[in-house]
Amino acid sequence: MIKTIEFYWDLGSTNSYFALHLIKPVAEKHGANVVPHPYNLGYVFRKQSYVLMEEPKVKLRARKVDLMRWAKRYDLPFSMPTKFPMKTSPALRGALAMRRFGREWEFMEHIFAAYWERNDASVGEIAGLKPIASGLGVDQDQFERLVESDEIRDELVSETDRALERGVFGAPTFFVGDEMFWGKDRMEFIDDELTSPSAPRVRRSQTSTTV
Repeated sequence: MIKTIEFYWDLGSTNSYFALHLIKPVAEKHGANVVPHPYNLGYVFRKQSYVLMEEPKVKLRARKVDLMRWAKRYDLPFSMPTKFPMKTSPALRGALAMRRFGREWEFMEHIFAAYWERNDASVGEIAGLKPIASGLGVDQDQFERLVESDEIRDELVSETDRALERGVFGAPTFFVGDEMFWGKDRMEFIDDELTSPSAPRVRRSQTSTTV
């Protein structure tokens, strides 16, 4: 039986950039499939009344230093983009559109590299996403129609709502079965779970009491 790792991500999440790369060797080690789920982190932040850039400046500076340590540790060409944060819903919908053509993961790799490696914020807009779709063999006009369609918009809402129902509160978040792992620094735990799965959880509604 092929193992599955579910991956909730958002393009605007620094840690999702690292997770995109770090989950690969874990999946390869176990012959597991990584199933991506675009997750509208901006919507969730607004829902939770959380504003990232209003955190204490000393914390924001420390986070940036820490991110550069991660980039050095794993030899990744990460850099903070000039435009941050930015709206990511077009890119999230773009990934769902590319799912129709079996090119979702490649599309994700391209947009993450553009934004977090080349300081290219054009991937926050459809105009900047269309050339990427074309480079992956998808007609630009067809791609744009899908991205702007009610079908794809509703699917992104459903993906995000389903994530919230499962207890996802940030990105990146991974699931192996019912076990949830939050953050780019949970790869060892995911590895452990794939090696020795936790016992299935019993839903409260399925339990019975003997009187």
